[in-house]
Amino acid sequence: MTRPIVFETPEACVEAILGKVKDRLRVGAPLGAGKPNHLLNAIYRRAKGDPRLPLTIYTALTLQRPSGKSLLERRFFEPFAARVFGDYPDLDYEIDRLAGTLPTHIRISEFYLPPGKFVGNASTQQDYISSNYTHVARDLELRGLNVAVQQVAERRLPDGTSRFSLSCNPDVAPDIIASMRKRELRGEPVAIVAQVNNNLPYMFGEAEVGPETFDFIVRNPAQEYRVFGPPKLPVSDADHMIGLYVSGLLRDGGELQVGIGAIGDAVVHALQLRQKRNEAYRAIWRDVDAEARFGEVAKNIGGLEPLQQGLFIASEMMIDGFLNLIDDGVVKRKVYDDIYLQRLLNEGRIAEHVSLATLDALLDVQAIGNPWNGADVEYLRHFGLVASELVYDRQSVVLPDGSRHLGDLTNPGFRQALENSGLGKTLKHGAVMHAGFFLGPQAFYERLRQMSDDERRLIQMRTVTRINDLYGSTEELDRLHRRDARSVNTAMMMTLLGAAVSDGLENGQVISGVGGQYNFVAMAHEIEGGRSIINLRATGERGGKIRSNIVWNYGHVTIPRHLRDLVVTEYGIADLRAKTDAECIMALLNIADSRFQDSLLQQAKQAGKIAADYRIPEAHRHNLPKVYLAQLAKHKTAEVLPAFPLGCEFTPDELKIAKALKALKKRTATTTGKLKAIAGALTSGSPAADVAPYLTRMGLLAPKTGEEKLYARLLAAELRRAAAAA
Repeated sequence: MTRPIVFETPEACVEAILGKVKDRLRVGAPLGAGKPNHLLNAIYRRAKGDPRLPLTIYTALTLQRPSGKSLLERRFFEPFAARVFGDYPDLDYEIDRLAGTLPTHIRISEFYLPPGKFVGNASTQQDYISSNYTHVARDLELRGLNVAVQQVAERRLPDGTSRFSLSCNPDVAPDIIASMRKRELRGEPVAIVAQVNNNLPYMFGEAEVGPETFDFIVRNPAQEYRVFGPPKLPVSDADHMIGLYVSGLLRDGGELQVGIGAIGDAVVHALQLRQKRNEAYRAIWRDVDAEARFGEVAKNIGGLEPLQQGLFIASEMMIDGFLNLIDDGVVKRKVYDDIYLQRLLNEGRIAEHVSLATLDALLDVQAIGNPWNGADVEYLRHFGLVASELVYDRQSVVLPDGSRHLGDLTNPGFRQALENSGLGKTLKHGAVMHAGFFLGPQAFYERLRQMSDDERRLIQMRTVTRINDLYGSTEELDRLHRRDARSVNTAMMMTLLGAAVSDGLENGQVISGVGGQYNFVAMAHEIEGGRSIINLRATGERGGKIRSNIVWNYGHVTIPRHLRDLVVTEYGIADLRAKTDAECIMALLNIADSRFQDSLLQQAKQAGKIAADYRIPEAHRHNLPKVYLAQLAKHKTAEVLPAFPLGCEFTPDELKIAKALKALKKRTATTTGKLKAIAGALTSGSPAADVAPYLTRMGLLAPKTGEEKLYARLLAAELRRAAAAA
């Protein structure tokens, strides 16, 4: 076994990389938090200083500390970033890319972008690669990737050796590394490099690897930094409505995939309500008229009652809310990497508790032989079906009490002896979650770090070729794991014929990326009992105006209409599976905002896709924010419908300031609005004690410059306006 060369500094490691791959760097780095920032910065600086050294970095979701552009934004974010992000080092290439100063011999090519961040950024838009998540490893091989870098956690073993964990990012790394090693055998020079950061939780499954995985390792405790933790965004009333509807579509004993963001948090919270406060949960369904209009859909597809069997998670992304669902008994269905066990569990022929009947069932399906051989005993011990002290020796099964037996399950004496001292208690090596990567707040990482190994082993990290795909050598087992799968994904827009717009605009500008959305939507159609759920807010603001996110047609789609299934907005559920085009249009009109229903219906009629005399049912003609806000009013408590159901990194003062800054930005979006705001601020007098705490937080209590004085007055006016409206 070849041991990797260990370096203390990233700069020394870069020289070793160049010595191995020579004069062109094609570097792959993980999505999200798994990037080794110090090492990437050293690679970037080395190439930046040498125009003869071409560099392309292939990655996704480059993360950056928030900073802000205006004086107010900087004053808000700088203290917040210092508190929340600590010593997280920004990536130099990201700073230069945003400034438009990337050298011409350096390219940054991503397959998934922070939503909306790079609209209009020419180099990023031109170098974007559109790939399904499951195709990333293949596509990077075609791009000639010759350096792979990854941040890892290290575990020192008693014998002096180490094991490593890819932690938050085993999503594509194992497949990329395997591909690169094959090319290395064909004579292509490659370098696979790790940088140790023990702030990462040590995760198991396919995340755990040996030192032979890497050519070089950078190990320097002084450069271990805080893992990037994006702050929580508030969950709006519309988001809570969407979460409520989605939670009713999940079937007990099934499987769940859901993504990051406010809507994901809303889904998690609604599931917690369904499980722990079911009476309050059902009351919301009744009061928003959901049970009357969509109760039958929920009954047929999911349910409103607490979960008894619980859910299993198979999601490309593990979000922090999944840990809450484990705590609350929502996520508890264990799955096993054995077809025989999993099928018997699904059929209800065996349970987690081990008995002689469990062994009989395994014998019946020929998972084990009779009498037992050494392989049978090893299998039974691995899964906890027999005591760990039970061994196979010289054609005999030796029980913990020392007695020897042939291992014949039809023998009454052996059965009695097994029952007395040889049986296991419960099945072992099960998992309640399979995930490809994770990203979340600091409390999430701390929770993972504090878990015992046994608790973390219930979360099996795997590659996206296993998580996001169905076909391959493990298909039969994966189908058993993912029974009644619910794939919950978010779109920006939905056409009336059922196509989803999730990742880009019709002019070609990329908002984010397809990621794994297509994978999960397509897979949901292939699994028995599986359903795809696309959620979206019914309206959005574009060009300063409220517009419908359900549209007649759009010049770009992410999910084609032949994969249409369930769609959820704050106004309800549209079940589009097996529906005609006209029925699809009817169902989506029922969950569109009523301010836009008539124009949408007219467009469908003009296209000849719905009967000329069709009318939207009266029950769905009152889809307006003021209606559901009134219905939710009595449920608006911190326990039932909180703005931050899964925690918040902002202080109460910061939340008020952030709300005021958002309102001020909207108010001053036009020249006229800006002039009115400035005039109002200048005539409102000096800020008084009522806003002093907020101005102190912003460093504007005693403004010195003219700019500071103006901003202090603008902020004070907006804070007072918000207080008056509360």
